[in-house]
Amino acid sequence: MRAALRQRCAEHATPLRIQRRDTLKAAAAWLALSGLPGAIAQQRGNIIELTGDVLLNGQRLLPDQTVQTGDQIQTGPTASLIFVIGDAAFQVRPDSRLTLARGDALTSVSQLRLAAGAVASVWGPDSRHQLILPGLSADFRDAGLYAEVSEKYERRSYLCNCYGTLALSAGEDRRVSTSTYHQAFWAASEKRPGDALMPADSRYHTDGELAFLARLISQKPAWQRSGPEGAMGAIDLLD
Repeated sequence: MRAALRQRCAEHATPLRIQRRDTLKAAAAWLALSGLPGAIAQQRGNIIELTGDVLLNGQRLLPDQTVQTGDQIQTGPTASLIFVIGDAAFQVRPDSRLTLARGDALTSVSQLRLAAGAVASVWGPDSRHQLILPGLSADFRDAGLYAEVSEKYERRSYLCNCYGTLALSAGEDRRVSTSTYHQAFWAASEKRPGDALMPADSRYHTDGELAFLARLISQKPAWQRSGPEGAMGAIDLLD
């Protein structure tokens, strides 16, 4: 089953494969030259990789700047961004708009709100977090996620629980998703009885990307912790 999932992910990822491959090569070279966590400490800011035009609070983002909680990020059609804040690491896809709400501390992201585009993220266990998409929200800690807001399919939101335990809410649906290896959902942006939250295939993200983001915060994804026989995931319905 896991092999089939990897194959489906690879087939779906074709349009972005070359760009993501180049991004990961650049980031891997950065790590090889600098090392972790010293590499991040040596950076002027917390940006690991910046490609194309990215706006930070409406102004063009420069490589030596720092992304902070409370900031708004918008990427252009050929842009991408990898950065770290506190115990979380993010890879933002092209044509994305997201906001990082501040938690108890300046370096704590309490809420990630994705209005458009897509973002992969890895979160440590230090505090609780929330992801908000049109028609879908998730509460969690210590998780790896891939989220996407599609302009097609009536602006449905897509969320993959790459690993972790998520308390999901979509319309009237309340579920707990526990996964060690990619469990995905579609959610309609408008509440619809009976189909607010639906199972989905894994798409547009890879194990390598999640493992790289996890390494940036000195973590490992669940499938590396539990070995190759980790469970695909389980869903509990909540009353």
